[in-house]
Amino acid sequence: MRRLEQLAVALLACVACSAFAQLAAENPDWKEIQVPPAPAFSTRRLVVLDLGANQALKFGVDPATLSISKDGVVRYVVVASSASGATNAMYEGIRCATGEFKTYARATTSGTWNTVEDPQWLSLYANLPSRHALALAEQGVCNGKAPANSVEAILRQLKNPQQQYERR
Repeated sequence: MRRLEQLAVALLACVACSAFAQLAAENPDWKEIQVPPAPAFSTRRLVVLDLGANQALKFGVDPATLSISKDGVVRYVVVASSASGATNAMYEGIRCATGEFKTYARATTSGTWNTVEDPQWLSLYANLPSRHALALAEQGVCNGKAPANSVEAILRQLKNPQQQYERR
């Protein structure tokens, strides 16, 4: 039974990768804008993401850092917190059109940003410890293959996840 589950997961991953490759091919001229520097953030105003009860880390987005750029990328600062109080912050972007995310910078414990050298777009659906990006995309950032209409719309969805589940 375990082998069958592994095959099913592998098949789904292949289908998803193929679909996203096709989407990317639909707009071969797409270019990412010059990414703005990582913004200042606060851990006091985080909007918490729903990742389920079995998560060791809690993730939240600073609403003041959310932006939707002309290239269709939604950028934000997400903060991961452990039960012991340790925190990590990442400046990331989600491209809804292709189902990908990218980490541009990581904050040190002092709050100073370290830029990621040569950041790469990664699938939201890959088996990575980055489930928060997929949750963020599903809970308000993306409206299908397009970004939400506004930052306000994203925040409404994130603050009221029940609406998101009722829409489905």
